[in-house]
Amino acid sequence: MNTDFTFKINSISFDQNYQPANHTRITTNFANLARGAHRQKNLRNTLQMINNRFNALAHWDNATQDRYSVELKIISVDIDVEGNGNTFPTIEILKTNIVDQKTGQLIEGIVGNNFSSYVRDYDFSVILSRHNENKTGFSIPDDFGELHGKLFKHFVNSNDYKTYFSKPPVICLSVSDRKTYHRTENEHPVLGVEYTPNETSLTEQYFGKMGLKVRYFMPPNSVAPLAFFHFGDLLNDYTNLELISTISTMETFQKIYRPEIYNANAPAGKLYQPNLKHQDHSLTQINYDRTERSQLAAEQGKFVEENFIRPYQHLLRQWSADCA
Repeated sequence: MNTDFTFKINSISFDQNYQPANHTRITTNFANLARGAHRQKNLRNTLQMINNRFNALAHWDNATQDRYSVELKIISVDIDVEGNGNTFPTIEILKTNIVDQKTGQLIEGIVGNNFSSYVRDYDFSVILSRHNENKTGFSIPDDFGELHGKLFKHFVNSNDYKTYFSKPPVICLSVSDRKTYHRTENEHPVLGVEYTPNETSLTEQYFGKMGLKVRYFMPPNSVAPLAFFHFGDLLNDYTNLELISTISTMETFQKIYRPEIYNANAPAGKLYQPNLKHQDHSLTQINYDRTERSQLAAEQGKFVEENFIRPYQHLLRQWSADCA
């Protein structure tokens, strides 16, 4: 039995001409922007927002705030379970690179950033939903997220990953509107002020099974903290420019998708509870269909069940047991 799954990695530029591939999850942040009548305008405006934010944060030796631009690559990872060349789309992440217009240097950024996963759709939209069907209280299956976590760790530890990327990934998400965050005295020059949550969450537990820890920081001139999921030492394993590439990219996405939190007109205080019904916020000039995105997640979860989980059920179960 083959128990050494391999991965096929492809990349495509995320620019104003980007069009989602057929196997891309259409609920993914960047894919959602690249659809509809306003797709090119959406993409241009998004990229300009990212560059503006990057230069505002990387302000040293950058008096005119136009020294840097960010190049984004969408990294698609397909898994080969049987070793026969047949693959299934597993995850998509973003890779940042930084162009120094002053020196002409191309500086490597961070891989991860946005995280898109078909198997995660299956876990949350199919497994979790079925588990709680016809129950009075909410609960989580004992092995929830185990397979997904092992697949992710297997990818990050694989030679396939190490061939393409020099550092572990950092994934940047929104804060939860179900938790309260407390501002601490810890402050980083780029990441900003650190916040700590009052409790853990299902998302934290799920990413924990992927081997990731989380810290929450509100960067300078931001209005809400971001969640940084990482391996190792977030503050010392990455350069300031690498961290800025992630902040500028993911804060821009969050301003578009969650303006109630990330484009609010007043910043988070010492005690902060995010609110998706918050009215005092501004909208970007970028079109985004949040309702469609939530509806499609369930469809994608069923797609995974039919085309990946069921066909490879025996192999996946044996592989997962061997990993344990």
